Amino acid sequence: MPRTITAFSNPLIKRVRSLREKKGRRLERLFLAEGLRILTEAREMGRVPNWVFYAPEGAAHPLVDALIAAVEGAGGEAIQTDRDILSKLSGKDNPQAILGVFDEPATDLTLVDRTSADLWIVAQALRDPGNIGTILRTGDAVGAGGLILIDDCADPFSVEAVRASMGAIFTQTLATARWPAFLEWLRGSPGQLVATALDEAVDYQEPRYARPCFLLVGNESQGLPADYAAAADLRVKIPMLGKADSLNAAVATAVAAYEIRNQWRRG
Repeated sequence: MPRTITAFSNPLIKRVRSLREKKGRRLERLFLAEGLRILTEAREMGRVPNWVFYAPEGAAHPLVDALIAAVEGAGGEAIQTDRDILSKLSGKDNPQAILGVFDEPATDLTLVDRTSADLWIVAQALRDPGNIGTILRTGDAVGAGGLILIDDCADPFSVEAVRASMGAIFTQTLATARWPAFLEWLRGSPGQLVATALDEAVDYQEPRYARPCFLLVGNESQGLPADYAAAADLRVKIPMLGKADSLNAAVATAVAAYEIRNQWRRG
């Protein structure tokens, strides 16, 4: 049976609250995800939290019952609490009625099965966790295999990134690597590296994209380093018809990824 915790001083509450900070996540190798929809998607993907915290008013739903049963069946613990505790854990004034604590998956690039998908997204030095979450969500939508984060990016397991992913943190493979290691791994097997760039780039609708395709996007403000773009098999740009000189990194990723997917759909 679920136990009840309503004290802010409880050691488990303090431990879980620490996961809002990168230092706490790195120490515990755990991260937070909130909301019944996201936690249900995680369960359907075989990912069950170690702990699930829920408010009584959010418990009257068959999906909550299924989640609690899955957590307890896997040796985890379901804990009933209140909205104030959930707010403290999530950092939101108006928290979701349910929150889970998950193990961080391994993100070693060598664990990625590149044959499992024909499209992969690669992002270099992204600083905005919301962009990372949105790109994960885009990857799920276009049927990508996952997201490979290059160099120093924001934490994909932050509360902001997980929230923006809308559950795609559980459906997409996630890997991290430095650029030299990624390039060596990439060139070890077939794969077309397509960079979004401005210099010596063609309109993104002109070329034919090969499978598997690795779509490379750069930092929000700086774009890709010149030598990274030069290492790509193909450099493409999205035409800007107004006065803005660039798109948001996550938006540009979605535009380019859908063009690649739509080409393949049309044959």
